[in-house]
Amino acid sequence: MSVINNLIDIIKRYFISGVLVVVPVILTFIVLRFLFETIDGILKTYLHNILGYYRTGLGVLTIALLILLFGVLTRNYVGSRIYRAGDRLLVRMPIIRPIYSAAKQLLEAMTTSTGGSFKEVGLVEYPRKGAYQLCFVSRYFELDVEGEKRKFVAVFVPSTPTPVSGMVVIVPVEEVLRLDMSVEDGIKFLVSGGVASPELVRHRMAQKQSVS
Repeated sequence: MSVINNLIDIIKRYFISGVLVVVPVILTFIVLRFLFETIDGILKTYLHNILGYYRTGLGVLTIALLILLFGVLTRNYVGSRIYRAGDRLLVRMPIIRPIYSAAKQLLEAMTTSTGGSFKEVGLVEYPRKGAYQLCFVSRYFELDVEGEKRKFVAVFVPSTPTPVSGMVVIVPVEEVLRLDMSVEDGIKFLVSGGVASPELVRHRMAQKQSVS
């Protein structure tokens, strides 16, 4: 009987080791495939009309080249001035302004550590009481409710495995459980479907927050 138990233990150890290798690869493949298919399909129709044919990957290659080209252009004096002029134009257009500004701010919040980035990682009861969703704290503010000022917080509730999409939920500040976790670790947690999470996540003690 002990031989069988030892054999089972050995198999379990090897299986867990295999999971630690395979699961990150699978999750990375799923995310990259989703992004590839989404990006590849953006220019599919246009490239087919221009070239008369289409091959899988042409859309991704074209967009990558365009991004690289825009990156090169905006790094020089003339290109940067054109970019700033175009940016000012887009943020003034009635319909495009909210979409463009929101998308730009979201990407900056996810990738930079400036003042406009996400402030904290937290947990909020969503979509029902007793169930918690990882969220990024965007902004603290006060809301006048029948003459009484109450503190609220806007949190971004991202989706999995693509955290650049999601929804904004506004909740009372005391209903957000702040975590001692960096935004980068929060993104890793979401992209991995919860696999890349520490065994112990500490609660960050509430501090006096400035309303901006």
